[in-house]
Amino acid sequence: MSLKPFRILWACGLVLAAVQTPDAQPLPDGQIRVVLLGTGSPPPVMDRFGPSILVQAGPETLLFDVGRGAAQRVFQIGLPLRAVTGVFFTHLHSDHLVGFPDLWLTGWLNPQFGGRTTPLAVWGPAGTKAMASALMQAFSEDVRIRVADQHYDPAGVRLEATDVTEGVVFERNGVKVTAFDVDHGELIKPALGYRVDHAGRSVVLSGDTRFSENLIKFATGADVLIHEVAAAKPDFVERSAGARDIINHHTRPAEAGRVFERAQPRLAVYSHIALIGDAQAPAPTIDDLIFETRTEYKGGLAIGADLVRIDIGDRIEVDSAVPAR
Repeated sequence: MSLKPFRILWACGLVLAAVQTPDAQPLPDGQIRVVLLGTGSPPPVMDRFGPSILVQAGPETLLFDVGRGAAQRVFQIGLPLRAVTGVFFTHLHSDHLVGFPDLWLTGWLNPQFGGRTTPLAVWGPAGTKAMASALMQAFSEDVRIRVADQHYDPAGVRLEATDVTEGVVFERNGVKVTAFDVDHGELIKPALGYRVDHAGRSVVLSGDTRFSENLIKFATGADVLIHEVAAAKPDFVERSAGARDIINHHTRPAEAGRVFERAQPRLAVYSHIALIGDAQAPAPTIDDLIFETRTEYKGGLAIGADLVRIDIGDRIEVDSAVPAR
C-alpha cells in the first residue's frame, strides 16, 4: 500500500486500517491516539513542519516537542489550543521548541482558537524551567497589555515548568508518562525520550538520538515506537562536515531497523525525518530509507508525514488523510 506522502508497510499479523479524516473525531475508551503534527527537521519547508507529536489518552491531550507550525497543526486537526493539557520537551534544540511561544500565547487568546484559563504545564530536561521563566519575562509587556486591554485571565498565560530526569514524570487520569535518557551526542545532554502508557496501550517517542540501548529497554513491547531518522549518501557525508554532524547525532536507517527488531513494537513509525544531500549527491529517497531499514527489520513500518493519525487499540488504525481545512 502506498500513499503519498505517507507510506505504510506491514508484516503478517499486523492490522492497519485507513479511516476518513483526523479532524476532531472522538477517541474510543481505552485507546491512545497519536497525531504527527510535524515530521520535519530545521529546514523551513512547507510539507514537513517542525517536530511535534500530539498524544491523546483518556482526558489528556499531551504535546511532545513544539516545533515550527505546531499551533497551526493543532488547530488544523480540529482542536482549540486550550485542549493541550501538558507539554513535554525531549531536549532544548531550537527546532523542537520554536513553536512553543505561539502555542502558549495564542492558546490564551480568543476562545474560538485559544481560551486557556489555567496555567500551562511543561516538562523537559534541565533548562526547561529557566527557559519558561525567561519566556514569561520576554512577553511580560504583551501579557500586561492584553490583561489590561482585553481582560484575559492572567492565570491562563502562566507557565508551570518542571525539569525532569529519567523516571515517571506524569501520572494522572490513568495516563502515565515515563522519561528516559537517550544519546543525542556527548555535548547534548540531557536528551530524553518518552513512553506513554494508558489502559494497557503504549507509545514510545524516541526524541533525538543515536542508536540507544536505553531506548530499546524502554520501548520493548510497546504498541507503537516512533523514531527519528537521518540519512545521507556516503560521499556527501565524507566531504561535508555539516552532513557528518547531522548523521553522527542521529540514527541511520539500518541502526533504527536494529532498534525495531529488538524492541518488537506492533508498529514502527519514522518521524523527524532528515534526508540530506546536495546537487552532487542528492538526498536519499523514501525508498532508500525503507530499503536500508529492511536490511535489519521486517515488521510493521510506517513512514510518517504531517497530520497522520495513529489510533492504538486492539487494532492499529493509521489515517493518512490530510484535512481540507
